Amino acid sequence: MTDLRRRLLVRGGGLMALALALPSCARKGEGFQATDITGVDWGRDFSLTDHTGSPRTLADFRGKAVLLFFGYTHCPDVCPTTLATMAQAVDRLGEGGQRVQGLFVTLDPARDTAEVLARYVPAFHPGFIGLHGSEAAVARVAEDFKLFFARQAPDATGFYTVDHQAAIFAFDPQGRLRLYFRGDTGAEVIAHDLRRLLQP
Repeated sequence: MTDLRRRLLVRGGGLMALALALPSCARKGEGFQATDITGVDWGRDFSLTDHTGSPRTLADFRGKAVLLFFGYTHCPDVCPTTLATMAQAVDRLGEGGQRVQGLFVTLDPARDTAEVLARYVPAFHPGFIGLHGSEAAVARVAEDFKLFFARQAPDATGFYTVDHQAAIFAFDPQGRLRLYFRGDTGAEVIAHDLRRLLQP
């Protein structure tokens, strides 16, 4: 099987599984432009370590809307583009952006150490936090969020890529998983939905 075919199968299979996991009531309701996944019985929490060495769970960010994205720092295109879009969306909120927490979960903990994440993630937005853990811990969190990924075989130099879905998950200030954004969603759409999530 060629690398291209393998990547297409991983992406296609992951998207199909996610589609099946979404509740039948998934909708673009309540004025949201993203897919409203309120009420799903997965993606409720995580237990990882941030790039300063502090243990983190979702409860640490209660009172803020949370944007959660999975990726890896050696990603050549999707990850930096998505993180930049997330940062633009937060900046569009002005002072309201202080009530939004951007989180980046590495799918490549072998290379993405705390030091690497500390340099990489805040470069997109100073308030964003990188999260990591053991390979088993990261795999558990990804599975809980129905996020499929696959590490590819290294080349002759030892370099490898990680195929993964590009998706942003949004939580409301009460810590409930509410929205699913495709990775190519624009900053204005994300900002629009964040304003809705932050409304009292």
